[in-house]
Amino acid sequence: MFRKIILIAGPTASGKSKIAISIAKKVKGEIINADSMQVYKEFSILTSRPDKKDLKKIKHHLYGFVPVKNHFSTGHWLRKVKNKIINLNSKNKTPIIVGGTGLYFNCILKGLSKIPSISSKKRLKIRLYHKKIGQKKFYNLLIKKDPLCKGKFDKTDIQRTLRAYEVKNYTKTSLYEWFKNTKSDFKDYNIKKIFINTPKSQLLKNISNRVDQMIKKGCFDEVRNFRRLKINKELSANKIIGISEISDFLNKKTDINQLKEKILIKTRQYAKRQKNMV
Repeated sequence: MFRKIILIAGPTASGKSKIAISIAKKVKGEIINADSMQVYKEFSILTSRPDKKDLKKIKHHLYGFVPVKNHFSTGHWLRKVKNKIINLNSKNKTPIIVGGTGLYFNCILKGLSKIPSISSKKRLKIRLYHKKIGQKKFYNLLIKKDPLCKGKFDKTDIQRTLRAYEVKNYTKTSLYEWFKNTKSDFKDYNIKKIFINTPKSQLLKNISNRVDQMIKKGCFDEVRNFRRLKINKELSANKIIGISEISDFLNKKTDINQLKEKILIKTRQYAKRQKNMV
């Protein structure tokens, strides 16, 4: 039975999409999105989704199909990508999974743990407490409660800190114990892994060019439309780099140079974290 997957990971602006298209042409492949922000329908410019020219070259899947008002989890993505992989393999086509979201690649390679669902009410309680004491103190509390989390992710990563805390608090088991007992749905597949490690100087240049292009193409309009929707602050779409920075600019709190610099800094920091994703 045909069971093949190609994974292409790397930091933002490293040229993953072009390489994926080149490989897809050679191996009779189709591209599947593995970027948690490129799933959102309302953001094509700010998330640097493949453009119309790229979409004509090779078939792409799971891009721009989720409304920003909807909750979309790694579990949702895994269920959809599993169906895509099975469907493509049944046609002797190779799924090429491309993106920069480490959790997505992790659940392909290691599986997704069956952690019991935690109610919105309980999660909100933890988030309010986090807001009250701040990330630094909250992270230290997490390490005391669950020492297995130490060194597993950046101390400033709010989302991972909250998730690890709520899992330990309500299941009495560490998030990393749950991970240990998890198996991949694709353990019998032939999986090729590619990581695009662009030289730092070139990557920084690419990021700078990308920010300039986003502004030229009209990312301000995307943020204006997003703000009109007034969606829940807890939803993941709010994490798209550029939304808060452009909002400050639109509110005349910053000028265009400050706006660019803030987006550049945040994107560089994100790219640095992505270096360790696979």
